[in-house]
Amino acid sequence: MLLLLLRIAYAVLVVGMAALSSAFLVEEKNIPGAIVAPLAVLTVSGVVLLTDVRERQKQITTISAVYFGLLLGLLLGYLFSIALVPVLASTFGEASPLILLGRVLLTVVCCYVTISTFLQTKDEFRFIIPYVEFSKQVKGGRPLVLDTSVIIDGRIADVCDTRLIDTRLIVPRFVLQELQAIADSSDKMKRNRGRRGLDVLKRLQGNQKVDLQMHDGNVPELRTGERIKVDERLVILAKSLNARVVTNDFNLNKVAQLQGVDVINLNEIANALKTVAIPGEYMQVRVVKAGDQIGQGVGYLDDGTMVVIEQGRALIGQEIAIVVTSVLNTAAGRMIFGRPDQRLSGSHTPYPGGAATPSGSNPGASNPGDSRIGPAPQEPPKGEQK
Repeated sequence: MLLLLLRIAYAVLVVGMAALSSAFLVEEKNIPGAIVAPLAVLTVSGVVLLTDVRERQKQITTISAVYFGLLLGLLLGYLFSIALVPVLASTFGEASPLILLGRVLLTVVCCYVTISTFLQTKDEFRFIIPYVEFSKQVKGGRPLVLDTSVIIDGRIADVCDTRLIDTRLIVPRFVLQELQAIADSSDKMKRNRGRRGLDVLKRLQGNQKVDLQMHDGNVPELRTGERIKVDERLVILAKSLNARVVTNDFNLNKVAQLQGVDVINLNEIANALKTVAIPGEYMQVRVVKAGDQIGQGVGYLDDGTMVVIEQGRALIGQEIAIVVTSVLNTAAGRMIFGRPDQRLSGSHTPYPGGAATPSGSNPGASNPGDSRIGPAPQEPPKGEQK
């Protein structure tokens, strides 16, 4: 709203200046000038306003570089021209117009050199005062630099929806270019992964809870002219910005840690948030498939943790209570080992093949349908007893 009011005020002032210049020239009876001057004022002012509206992403570092470059250029041009005037006067004469031309040319050259230098080194530009050091103050936590793998994974968008991350997210330009190259790949699988990553970026941009910034990656350490891999450039950029790297890549994780850059691995976060099981604890789980070993069954908790159940193959498709026997933490995640709970009344350990001993029956009793057991001996009639 304030920006709109500023532009309206600017337009009103420009129109007033054009009308004033026209009226002044009309009083002097300069009719061609009264037409050309207002048009020139409106044209120049309109170009400035359209440029401002079109270039929405402005950087204060660029404006500062131009401002201080211009000031330093004017100062150097003035000082050098003082030393140049006697030389030109002795060569061409004191009344020569070349003296003024030489002073103007020298000032223009100094302004160009200083502004060009500041624009090329604006990221390194600092105020230098003896015994005083200015450090950049970062609002909130340190920014997070996103890797290609974590963008394609997509879980970072779900984490941002929970408002757990309140710091700035940075996507380097070379990471975006890598995503575009993957999305344009001839391999269908890679192409789908690249498009998924671009969709995740679009989702993050539309999230009002996230401060997402595209970074050019133009830091002094990367302006060496050498071809540097994306992972190495990512580590160098994070180190330059004092940021942390968010990735799922195990190798990038190790390389960044060796170079002193903090890393956030989403896989480690997911493992840390999984259910914690203690040996001897009881839990409910549904057996969904057979395990690798004989008699084992496999189930999964709601968070995806795999549960291996001893003697659980015969219980596939059932939701049972188990007692935890051990927990194994690996790089791929957490595995829980357990066995069916024997405490509950009516619970039993199934026999191989799925048969079970009926409750209340005697294992040694005869079975009428069992042909291996003969009929019970009958008592002979009383008349035949001796």
